[in-house]
Amino acid sequence: MKDLTPRREDLDPIEIASRDEIGALQLNRMKWSLRHAYDNVPFYRQKFDEAGVHPDDLKSLSDLSKFPFTVKQDLRDNYPFGLFAVPREQIARIHASSGTTGQPTVVGYTASDLKMWGSVVGRSLRASGLRPGDVLHNAYGYGLFTGGMGVHGGAEQYGLTVVPVSGGMTQRQVRLIEDFRADGITVTPSYALSILDEYARKGRDPRESPLKVGIFGAEPWTNAMRLEIEAAFDMHAVDIYGLSEVIGPGVANECVETKDGLHVWEDHFYPEIINPTTGEVVEDGEMGELVFTSLTKEGFPIIRYRTRDLTRLLPGTARSMRRMEKITGRSDDMIILRGVNIFPTQIEEQLMEVPELSPHFQIELVRPGRMDEMHVHVELAEGQSTDIQADAAHRLKGLVKSHVGVTVKVNVTEPGGVERSQGKAVRIIDNRPKE
Repeated sequence: MKDLTPRREDLDPIEIASRDEIGALQLNRMKWSLRHAYDNVPFYRQKFDEAGVHPDDLKSLSDLSKFPFTVKQDLRDNYPFGLFAVPREQIARIHASSGTTGQPTVVGYTASDLKMWGSVVGRSLRASGLRPGDVLHNAYGYGLFTGGMGVHGGAEQYGLTVVPVSGGMTQRQVRLIEDFRADGITVTPSYALSILDEYARKGRDPRESPLKVGIFGAEPWTNAMRLEIEAAFDMHAVDIYGLSEVIGPGVANECVETKDGLHVWEDHFYPEIINPTTGEVVEDGEMGELVFTSLTKEGFPIIRYRTRDLTRLLPGTARSMRRMEKITGRSDDMIILRGVNIFPTQIEEQLMEVPELSPHFQIELVRPGRMDEMHVHVELAEGQSTDIQADAAHRLKGLVKSHVGVTVKVNVTEPGGVERSQGKAVRIIDNRPKE
């Protein structure tokens, strides 16, 4: 793979500033953000008043722990525009969740917010190894989802040539990657596997593709999958992180030269890690739930938003800003099976240890009797004989039992037997009887 390390002189000065400089900037901006939210969003004024705190109580960064959390239900309760801090007429763009599991959540951006969003996405793309003039194949979904438009705007602002493919039509994905000679691709890791399958169906060697880097986000993925994708495409694979409530993609990104966790762009987003049960802030290095406070957002400030993502904060390496470890899972995606806590990424890690199986998988939860059971649906890798299905299932079952601590049933199908993702992967199907 080609060395894509950016030149130090191309970085924003704040990326390599001292921790004292970063902390001073954060405190200044945090005071503004708390005051902005309190003065302009009735919800925050009421929450702060009920908690007995005021923006003037923030004297140091650690004082943020005195302020109340914001959760997803708060966004739903204030649908559609109740959390906007500027008049609706000053909102330049609106994004929203699908609302398939309840009331949609809505976020808004002023023109200044969009410019800031573009700058952190551009910083992320530079950290990934792309340079102005490179071609970016953007296979994130466009529309109300923040992924497609968020990456697109930042890529254009950074100076890339953007191919706005969106998701789906996998045959066309491969053709345009090749015809337009894409240097980078932004896509969910599960859909990258579908694109890889399409290369195989076309009889094309993905290692001969023009791609130099894949920038993957919107769902948890493991380092084992990183190695699989890098080997298959002979390209770098880095992680990008974001969520619409905070801004969208571009909150944090791995640096291509280290790939050792995602540097949080702390000049715009202040991270905390809390104990998900008690809500207490824990020390850097300890595992817990990630919480974000926006420092510069005008249209939709967010104060101590509980992401439900589980990770830990680590010192900076390639940049001065702290790193967050790859997301191990979400607290609300955790499966408790007979007293054992399980995340889909743990199943993925063991699946990657069985080369005869493809990386595509789905977890089904059932309750045929009194006890819950987990069925793991996987498929043979291309070219593998169906004669090895039983052996492969036995090995994966043993690995899960040894490393995760639960007994599962493994169902191995022929290639193509597991439903493919056109965006975020659906990893868990809960077919247990409703209580």
